[in-house]
Amino acid sequence: MSSPLSLDLRNRFRKCIESCMSGREAGRQLMISPATASRLARKVRSGESLAPAQTGRPVGTGKLAPYHNFLKELVEQDGDITLIELSDALFMAQGMRVHHTSISKALRRLGFTYKKNAAGSRARQAPCSQRASRVS
Repeated sequence: MSSPLSLDLRNRFRKCIESCMSGREAGRQLMISPATASRLARKVRSGESLAPAQTGRPVGTGKLAPYHNFLKELVEQDGDITLIELSDALFMAQGMRVHHTSISKALRRLGFTYKKNAAGSRARQAPCSQRASRVS
């Protein structure tokens, strides 16, 4: 999926339309596809905002959203707990069966990441919000 057009380009498009250009003509000048130019021209003429629409899944939704606090609590109690153990604990306590990759994604959203240390094994890091930024 392509990324949305920048707001700067959308504002330049609005100026072209306001200077009496057609949508296709403004699109050709700014190298925008004719279909996109027509849609944007319709928005300009009706007075709608040209800001791009939100993409992706809404924040705070998904199967594991209600269990974020439970997962966070388990990881904070035992930093060496595996994803399989988290999956089993979630099933035993809440009756929710999920794949370990889903738990991994949920933990990354919560700010928990793991990095390998010099010995090649995993070294637990603090949640992203608590780490100091390193300047190289």
